[in-house]
Amino acid sequence: MTAGCSPTGEDLDLLLANAKSGDRVAFAALIRARQAMVYSIARNFLRNDAHAEDIAQDVFLELYRNLGQIESGSHFVSWLRQVTSRKCIDQTRRSWWRGWVGLDDSQQHQGSSNPTSQDPLLNGRIHRLIGKLPERTRMMIVLRFQEEMEPNEIAETLQVPVGTVKSTIHRGLEQVRRKLGSSGPLSASKREEEECLKTTMI
Repeated sequence: MTAGCSPTGEDLDLLLANAKSGDRVAFAALIRARQAMVYSIARNFLRNDAHAEDIAQDVFLELYRNLGQIESGSHFVSWLRQVTSRKCIDQTRRSWWRGWVGLDDSQQHQGSSNPTSQDPLLNGRIHRLIGKLPERTRMMIVLRFQEEMEPNEIAETLQVPVGTVKSTIHRGLEQVRRKLGSSGPLSASKREEEECLKTTMI
């Protein structure tokens, strides 16, 4: 593996084999290899840095406990996606979480120099509407448009048919689009928001 490069499938296979044999350095390398992916899924879904970090720690603790069940490097990646998505959804279903809107970090980022047009889902109004969608619908949208996963990858992650992924995302975004226009004729800013949303439609 070249220094500074993301591990290939063969690299992950080797790291996994070594980690299974008790090599702690290899296990640490496995974590580093996909730590950013796990954190990104959690951060984009929960919209809170601290909670995303907690989810990532839980995911890798569960990985350590279940390392013997991981069959290959590709299985390692899909397993991480599945467990991360499940833990995020479970988090939002807990009684203490309900009513929590994880916009604290997002609101801070709105004042940054990065234009939100680069990521339509970071638009404050659109994000709030998406945040009101059912958990699995929201996760599908996050995985599709912010994690840039293909529908078949999302289907594998959430263990649902590909057709269900496509139809659920479509219905979810249609619901958001209707709510964007529900307050009457769109103002200039609202038209911009709807155009941002349209760019995410499949």
